[in-house]
Amino acid sequence: MDKVSFGFEEVAPEEKTQRVRGVFSSVAARYDVMNDLMSAGMHRHWKNQFVRRVKPRRGESILDMAGGTGDIAFRLAASGAAVTVADINPEMLEVGRKRATERGIEGLAWSEQNAEVLSFADPSFDAYTIAFGIRNVTDIQKALGEAHRVLKIGGRLYCLEFSSVTWPGFASLYDRYSMHVVPQIGKYVARDEASYRYLVESIRRFPPMEAFKAMIEKAGFTQTRVEPILGGLVAIHSGWKV
Repeated sequence: MDKVSFGFEEVAPEEKTQRVRGVFSSVAARYDVMNDLMSAGMHRHWKNQFVRRVKPRRGESILDMAGGTGDIAFRLAASGAAVTVADINPEMLEVGRKRATERGIEGLAWSEQNAEVLSFADPSFDAYTIAFGIRNVTDIQKALGEAHRVLKIGGRLYCLEFSSVTWPGFASLYDRYSMHVVPQIGKYVARDEASYRYLVESIRRFPPMEAFKAMIEKAGFTQTRVEPILGGLVAIHSGWKV
């Protein structure tokens, strides 16, 4: 790869990986508070809907990638599934461990991992989940290939991610809000305007729903689906390894 997007910038792949690490190191402590403020709490409903689609079952082994703060993992673990929380950022994982301890949630495995080069054997997991993390990966196609590799035959991939709003009036309203308001919330609440400006820009650079669906298929998944929420503000993507 010659250049990749870091928000609206074009940078070398290794630079993006390091800068993304820096972004999440910076925002880790206020990450969940910022999610509530930016989405007016809606992210909780999206995550609940996402986990309902995953349908975790007792005894299953699930890899929750980019899941450092535990938001998805806690929901998955409530079913009795064995969940491994993986994240490239140790500060995010530390936030998740602390939250798990505070809530009395036990049995989760925590692992520092790069989504593009997972250390797990193949096939290891019944399901692979990633929520609001895939767009921050330097080589998305490579990460999808790794997801396919570590899944068992019959395993499923579920991805929750911001996407391209298709409702005309809502699209322009959301564009103004995200580009102008979100960085200011980041400035005053998280003391980090630049990181939240990057996070908004990264949404703009992420492939549209159908293009990302094609990338999932290219990685080897079948029976792929995309479920838009709020006109594509976010979308749940899924696929199966058969």
